[in-house]
Amino acid sequence: MTVQVRGIYATALTELFRDDPGVVQASKPIRERFDAEFQPEQADAVVSTTGDRQGVGIVGDAGTVAQVADDLQSLGRDALAWEDSTPRGAVFAGEVVDTLGSGAVVDLGEGSEGFLPYSNSPERVDDGDNLRVQVTEPAPPWGDDRPVLDATMRVQGSLATLVRGGTAATNGPALADILPTDPREGWGARWDAASDDADLDALSDALDTLNERAAAVDDALADGDAPDQAAVAPHRYFTDEATTWVWFGRESRFALDEVRREVTTTMPGHHRTKAGTNSASGAVDLVEALVDDGDVDTGESDFPFDVVARQFGPQAGDAVDIAHGKPDGRLFTLGEAAVDSVEADGTVTLRREMTPGGQYDGLGVDRQAGDVAITKVTEGRWWYPTTYEGSDGERRGTYVNVCTPVEVFPGEVRYVDLHVDVVKHADGTVERVDDDELDDAVEAGHVSEALAEKARNVAASLVHGLDGSES
Repeated sequence: MTVQVRGIYATALTELFRDDPGVVQASKPIRERFDAEFQPEQADAVVSTTGDRQGVGIVGDAGTVAQVADDLQSLGRDALAWEDSTPRGAVFAGEVVDTLGSGAVVDLGEGSEGFLPYSNSPERVDDGDNLRVQVTEPAPPWGDDRPVLDATMRVQGSLATLVRGGTAATNGPALADILPTDPREGWGARWDAASDDADLDALSDALDTLNERAAAVDDALADGDAPDQAAVAPHRYFTDEATTWVWFGRESRFALDEVRREVTTTMPGHHRTKAGTNSASGAVDLVEALVDDGDVDTGESDFPFDVVARQFGPQAGDAVDIAHGKPDGRLFTLGEAAVDSVEADGTVTLRREMTPGGQYDGLGVDRQAGDVAITKVTEGRWWYPTTYEGSDGERRGTYVNVCTPVEVFPGEVRYVDLHVDVVKHADGTVERVDDDELDDAVEAGHVSEALAEKARNVAASLVHGLDGSES
């Protein structure tokens, strides 16, 4: 098994996987950093940083994807993984349920939707249409994007892609003309830039593998065997690749720092800082290029939160979203909050004006006009409190979320909620809630036993600390 690695985690993941399962098609900076050759052969799976830099997507052979996901989850208790029900390459009979300005929303069944850009369909698309589509760009569960679909079938690899009904490429590698194998009949090859560096054997093996996968697509969609999409939509016809998403929490990012430090100069909080913004990522590269290992004081406790926050935010007067992740991969925004203060130790005080109506979860108190929520988060802490106050300043109760270690990024506060929480009512009564939801998450495989045990221990400590306190 082999993997191709790309993105801000590439150095650490190359070091982690260079022997098992093995890394191929490394980028030029990675080859120079490791002073090593990485074979330019087809990868069994591709590991790529997500667009928001919060984790990685793993796409390819199911066995390789599963091994890589397991290895990444072992980095830290807050590395969480989810298998995608709409993996790359999956073919569906879909039903158009909405048409937008640039494309259509397609119901794929099994509770999933995809987005079909109009440019990816040769025919006009209208509400209610049934059509055959394929997932070409999966989307992480914690984002707002739907997976991108295409009406043209293809099998994708890291050296080449076969397109059903496509013609032969004119800009392939020089060796393509003398390959002992041609693309499968009815399919055209599109060669990746990396194919220019591959030898004849690597190109032949890649094409043979793609031809086998193309044959499987043809078989699944053969006339007389595949039901008509109008009769079965929404329906899944075919899946030959797996896609898994791994979200890195703060603990896991620091574990990746330690792996990277075995290879090259790595400042404290390297991956934590890079995950914030593209500009912060570039600043990290500059700092590390200007210093030697001996000038970098390593260790999680030395993460320069104050410096990073001053340079990139947040600062008092800014606004941030409270990004409330769930163990099943979903992400909810609790609302935009005004930043009241930022302390050097990573403590940030946030204020939100609440809308009236309904009740505060766990407190059983009505939300009223003029209520404010004061949330105090501290970078790296496994919990944070929110105190609700009325317009007269009277405290209406405090809700303490138990979560993965909080990360305070320039535009958002981010964590994954671990269900079990602690509340302190206005009369001073302390109550622990939602243990059953945590138990259910463990049973569903969304939370590991180690992570659940940490959450329970944190909740127990909070109950002890809040009972009789003024918090």
